Amino acid sequence: MMSVVKKIDWKALIISLLVSFGVAGLSAFLTNKNMDIYKDLVQPPLAPPGIVFPIVWTILFTLMGISAYMVYKSGGEKIGSALAIYGVQLVFNFFWSIIFFNIRNYLFAFIWLIILIGLIAAMIIRFYDINKAAGLLQIPYLLWVLFAGYLNLAIFLLN
Repeated sequence: MMSVVKKIDWKALIISLLVSFGVAGLSAFLTNKNMDIYKDLVQPPLAPPGIVFPIVWTILFTLMGISAYMVYKSGGEKIGSALAIYGVQLVFNFFWSIIFFNIRNYLFAFIWLIILIGLIAAMIIRFYDINKAAGLLQIPYLLWVLFAGYLNLAIFLLN
């Protein structure tokens, strides 16, 4: 049996990663001066130390970029709508940090996060329909944002 190895389109992969990390980087840049509020908030049980967040988000944004690349390279008529959902959820991800850290409206941030969770779930379904591995690569992102929802709601209630 012969295995099929697809050639990597490095230009498309790099662009996909740059889009993902561009959103992450701009969001981090715009919220950086306010990130220290996290340590000053009353923390719920299971709240990780602040150092965990950049590590996890780096992994997740890498998986997002790779996953979007896989969908893009899969071709077909469904990729446009799948990548559109991907783009919309990136926008929601971007603005959540600003709402939470800069504006400090924890209730609105939680509501915003619920919408983001729905968008991530829709994206996973669309990605999985096009490329199973691309959809599965988004599962850690969904799980982390669900955990972030717990943290966000608890911070709203405790502060």
